[in-house]
Amino acid sequence: MRILKFKEKFSEGIISAKQFDREDIDYILKKAKEMIQIKNSNILQGKILATLFFEPSTRTRLSFESAMYRLGGNVIGFHSGDVSSIKKGESIADTIRTVENYSDCIVMRHNLEGAARMAAKFANVPIINAGSGSGEHPTQALLDLLTITEEVGSLDGFNIGIMGDLKYGRTVHSLSILLSNFDVNIYFISPKELRMRNRDKDFLRQRQVKYKEITKYRLILSVLDVLYMTRIQKERFIDLEEYEKVKDIYVFRKEDLDDTKNEFRLLHPLPRVSEISPKVDSSEKSLYFKQTFYGIPMRKALLAELMSDKS
Repeated sequence: MRILKFKEKFSEGIISAKQFDREDIDYILKKAKEMIQIKNSNILQGKILATLFFEPSTRTRLSFESAMYRLGGNVIGFHSGDVSSIKKGESIADTIRTVENYSDCIVMRHNLEGAARMAAKFANVPIINAGSGSGEHPTQALLDLLTITEEVGSLDGFNIGIMGDLKYGRTVHSLSILLSNFDVNIYFISPKELRMRNRDKDFLRQRQVKYKEITKYRLILSVLDVLYMTRIQKERFIDLEEYEKVKDIYVFRKEDLDDTKNEFRLLHPLPRVSEISPKVDSSEKSLYFKQTFYGIPMRKALLAELMSDKS
């Protein structure tokens, strides 16, 4: 698969993990691994990336901007809807049709699920979904796969636990979709109130993915190759009393590592609140800060594929 083929398939941008098949994933992982070795390049010199963040972001926004600068391009945008004309009542469609005149690609985060897909309908430049409400966050899931393949090994045959807020967690929705392209066993670990959405489970069943739903992670720690933890997302709860009931239901502690394989690795998309003890940070089994590093090469690869004029 060459750049032009990838660029043609993803001409509207990166909206959903469902756009990717195994060939696409293997290709972009290969390109991202090449980007690890290439710190700076001029491949996107003269190109402009617009970052439209209507919700807060640290890692996603800064890594996209850093990736663009490291490829020789430039960045415009905003980090809050309060500083855009959305606050004056402008629609997403009108914002997109304006900003596309100023840029070659748009990265957008929004609190509404489906916002990126709607933006893509009005855009003549690629849209990259940097998180749409509780829907998806595909580039995070791609960098998660890069982290696992670089730090742990081939995904095929792995037992992977995904734990925390599986109902509202957009990162886990995208991750489970991408994992459906591999021969894996997935354990969904959550309180009943925050189980994976039926539509996501239906998709996995259609793809014949093996998964189990459980509530107690310690029962399966010894079989896991990877545990992907997420925070309970207070901002997604309408009823704060419901949040208080589940906010500290899972806390991974240093002693939990004693029950894991030598090759076991712990991931988290961050931000972390209280669900992983800081005492776990120094363990070689903890990869969540390395994940933040892998955001740069993965997003460099995606931007280069979508925006480069070279084949």
